[in-house]
Amino acid sequence: MLREDLEKDFDSLRPGESTLEGATRRTALKTALGVGYAAAAAPLMAQTAIHTTAEGLTVGETSYDVNGFQVPAYVAAPTGRTHLPVILVVQEIFGVHEYIADTARRFARAGYLAIAPDLYKRQGDARQYTDIPRLMAEVVSKVPDAQVMADLDGALKWAGTHGGDASRAGVTGFCWGGRIVWLYAAHAPIKAGVAWYGRLVGTPSELAPRNPVDLVGSLKAPVLGLYGEKDTGIPLDTVAKMKAALAEGTPAAKASQIVVYPQAPHGFHADYRPSYVRQAAEDGWKRALDWFKTHGVA
Repeated sequence: MLREDLEKDFDSLRPGESTLEGATRRTALKTALGVGYAAAAAPLMAQTAIHTTAEGLTVGETSYDVNGFQVPAYVAAPTGRTHLPVILVVQEIFGVHEYIADTARRFARAGYLAIAPDLYKRQGDARQYTDIPRLMAEVVSKVPDAQVMADLDGALKWAGTHGGDASRAGVTGFCWGGRIVWLYAAHAPIKAGVAWYGRLVGTPSELAPRNPVDLVGSLKAPVLGLYGEKDTGIPLDTVAKMKAALAEGTPAAKASQIVVYPQAPHGFHADYRPSYVRQAAEDGWKRALDWFKTHGVA
C-alpha cells in the first residue's frame, strides 16, 4: 500500500497531519524543503488565497537518488490507495514553497499521486534570496536542462515504486516550470502536459540548448499551454509562433492546444501574488484536470 511505502521510506509523512506531532513534522519539512515561501516572494503576499487541507491525504517530504545526488521532493497522495495516476509538479523560480506544495495537494485531492521535486537544489536555495535578478543570475540560470530532465525521470521512477502508476503520468509547471513542461513532453513517455505561462522561445545556450518552439518536431505528449494576454514577459507574437509551429509538428504537437486568457498577466494562477486572477486560474485548473483525463492520465 502507498501509506505503508511512505511510512517505511520517509517517516515524516502522515495522513492528514492534524496532530501537534504532525505540525512539528510540517515545520521540519518547511525547513528542509523550502515549503515556506521563498524570501523573494514573501513580501508580495503573506499567505495563499487557497489552502488545501491534508486531511485524507498522505503528504510530506522524500528524496531519491539521481547520479549520486539526493533530490528532495514534496509528495501528496490519497491515503491508502495504490496504482494512482502520477502528476509531476514543476516549480516556478521560487522553488518548492507552500504554493507548489498546495498545488500538489490539490492534485492529490483529485486522485493523483503528485510529486514536486526541488529541481535546482544543487545550485542553491531560493529561500535565501530577496532579490529576483540575483536569484535568476546565481541559481536559476545555472540549472542545466539535462539535469532537470534526469531529475524528473527520477521523480517518475520514484512514484512508480511508491503507489503510482508510471504508465499513467502527466506533468504540469508554472513560469520557469511551464517551459520545462514543454521540454519534458518531448523527452519522456508521459501521457500529457499542462504548461502555465512557460517561455516558448529564447536564445540557445550551453545549459539550455533548445526551447519549446524548437521541440515541436519531437513532442511525445500533447501539451495544454495556458497563457495571459497581458504577460509582459511572454509576448503574444511568441505564442502565435508556437501555435504555428505546433500545427506542423508531431501528432502530439498537433493535438496540443494553447489558451490565452484576456487581461491576465504572468503568474495568474499564483494565488499568493497580486498577479492572481481568480477566473483565469479556476478555468485553467478545470481545463488542466480535463486535459489529463482526456489524454489517459486519470
